[in-house]
Amino acid sequence: MDDDMLADQRRLVELIEEEGWDVTDLEISAYDSPWADDDDPEATVTITARKPYESEGEDGDDEDNPFRLK
Repeated sequence: MDDDMLADQRRLVELIEEEGWDVTDLEISAYDSPWADDDDPEATVTITARKPYESEGEDGDDEDNPFRLK
């Protein structure tokens, strides 16, 4: 795997984490492009991240929600 690809991967994780997300999984795949005539490799990055959001309502509001399972 190319050092430039790994550096790009690290930069993508940094950008996501700067926005308040927690990266929980990351996969990078390097391959030779079947569509290009040159021998330059390509890569895809799959990132799974989570970010908790605070609810806007009060805690008791869920009790009156008809869609909430009890």
